[in-house]
Amino acid sequence: MNRLLVLILVVALVPLGALAQDPEKAEGKRAKLDAIAGETLEMLFSEAPQTKEMYKKAYGYAVFSNMKFALGVSGGGGSGVAVNRDSDERTYMKMGTVGVGLGLGGKKYRVVFLFENQQTFDNFVNKGWQADTSASATAGTSGAGVASTFNHGIAIYQFSDKGLMAQAEIAGTKYWKADKLN
Repeated sequence: MNRLLVLILVVALVPLGALAQDPEKAEGKRAKLDAIAGETLEMLFSEAPQTKEMYKKAYGYAVFSNMKFALGVSGGGGSGVAVNRDSDERTYMKMGTVGVGLGLGGKKYRVVFLFENQQTFDNFVNKGWQADTSASATAGTSGAGVASTFNHGIAIYQFSDKGLMAQAEIAGTKYWKADKLN
């Protein structure tokens, strides 16, 4: 099982490093992440209009595109961008997740983080750790949470892309700066 988890993480994360080796490919990757962030924010505002006001009040935001697989153990990876709304400064980031539990399948999803203040934003960008416990079943093409307030300085929305995943797991997710893209 450990070999499967390592294989999942390698398949998910190695292409990101390979793209960042070439400056043209790195620029293309940044442009793609910026486009995904714009599309995802538009989707968020369309599906949960009350989030537009939260976005206007937010110090910054981050958007990630992720892929996750589970077969007893789960793992996945993705990439995204964190943006300071005042300066438009962008920090390109990666994410990885691992877990154990009952799971079978895979899913693509996008996550939007809205940060209420500079401290919360800077903490995420510079330390970037989130651990979670989850039980979920995802099927279909899209969906969004509809929180309308910040909780401890942050609001999180997840959109499921195509995919099917049934899981009950304890997972750890780590977000970190993509040094070769910054």
